[in-house]
Order: sequence, then structure tokens, then C-alpha cells
Amino acid sequence: MPEAENAPAAPAAPGAPGAPAAPGAPGALAALAGKPVVLLLSGGLDSATCLALAASAGARVLALTIDYNQRHRRELTAAADLAALYGVERHIILPLDLRGFGGSALTDDIDVPKGGPEAAVAPGIPVTYVPARNTIFLSVALGWAEAMGSADLLIGINALDYSGYPDCRPEFVAAFEAMANLATRAGVEGSARCRVHTPLLHLSKAGIVRAATAAGLDMGRTWSCYDPTDDGRHCGECDSCRLRRKGFLEAGVADPTGYR
Repeated sequence: MPEAENAPAAPAAPGAPGAPAAPGAPGALAALAGKPVVLLLSGGLDSATCLALAASAGARVLALTIDYNQRHRRELTAAADLAALYGVERHIILPLDLRGFGGSALTDDIDVPKGGPEAAVAPGIPVTYVPARNTIFLSVALGWAEAMGSADLLIGINALDYSGYPDCRPEFVAAFEAMANLATRAGVEGSARCRVHTPLLHLSKAGIVRAATAAGLDMGRTWSCYDPTDDGRHCGECDSCRLRRKGFLEAGVADPTGYR
């Protein structure tokens, strides 16, 4: 038989019958159907999109929200609202006060950088970066997952339209996943392999808005702003607000956000 006939078939193109769902598309987390997954739910657009995707996949969602005494505590209310809306199996809001460490505009007396709506997000790692935040949060999520017999973590990090945080990159995700399989009983004994699911990792913010729209997420319930106004609106000028605005604009989707 000619060698070419023994060659493995090429993977199906996205959207073709039998092809895996594209990242961020409804069904992208189909492998989690019926399985417990610990989702880091901040209340922001990205984590809420992951919640909608997991729910549409039929996952048993265990939502973990970290109350790290952040400046933008309004996101905690959004997280609780979203968890209730989607009827997650369990939602824990865990106090873990990172103001004791400081070192970030979100946890210290440091001004949040602002710019006009059309200003580009400055290069480099901004002062809104919270030292080792995703490492800390994923470690806590890993502990809960192991206690619940789950090997799946879900986080809405993104490495395209983001603020340049080092713990939002593919290299970080791969390294954490490798560590998790050396740090847990299931990983060491080989009974299960920990997976860190990042369906939004390679999407632009516009792509995330489109994915959220396709998944039926009410994006008006999400919170992004790092420095809310006194009357409870998004400031419209911090990096997070500007990335949010950019996503809706480029996606051609009406922005439900109340900005100052």
C-alpha cells in the first residue's frame, strides 16, 4: 500500500463536521461536560465569558472568587450576580487580603494610570499588575479542585489584547500546569492529569466580545474598571476600561457599559 495511504488524516478545519470548536466558541469546553471544573470568577468580562462557555458545555462549575481587598471591589458583586444567574454548583468568595503585600495600584496607595478613550495601552508591565496574582489564585483553585476530585481549572486570561501582565502568557500556563501535576496526589499517582483550560488565551478583546455574544452572556452584568467612580460607573480611562471599549468597538457589538 502506498505510504501516502497510511498517513494520518489532516485535522478537520474549524467549523467542519468532527472538528473541535474554535477557542472561545460555544462548545469549546465540550470535554468538560458533566465534569467538575474550578473556575476563577472575578466578575470581569473574560471570566464571565468562561462561565458562559462552561455552562453551555454542561460542566459542573465550581466558581472561586478571590476577595483580595482590591480597589475595584465592585467586581465581587458582579461575580456573585453571575454565579447566581448561571446556577453554579458552588460559589466561594475567599478572603485573601493582598493589601498586606501592596506593590500594585490595585492593592496599594498608588494611582491607577489613566488615558483618554483613544489612547493606546502603554507598553511594559503597568503598576496595576498585582505581584504573582494568577499564580496565587490558581494555586488556591488547585487546592479546591483536588479536594473536590477535579483535575480541571478554568481561567479567562488573554495574551493578545491585555495589559502585558507576565502571568497571562502561554508560557506561564504551561509551567503552572506542569507544576500542578508534580504538586498533587492525582498528578503524582497518575490517576488524573491536571489541566488549566484557557479558551480565551489567543483571542483579541473583540474576539472575546463575539464569543460572549455567541454564548448568550449578558455583558452588562460584568465589571472591568480598576477605578470605579463614586456613583458606581466605569471610569472609562484605565487600561481595563479602554481594552473593554476597544473590544466592543472592534467587534461591532453595542457596549452596555456605563462609563463616566
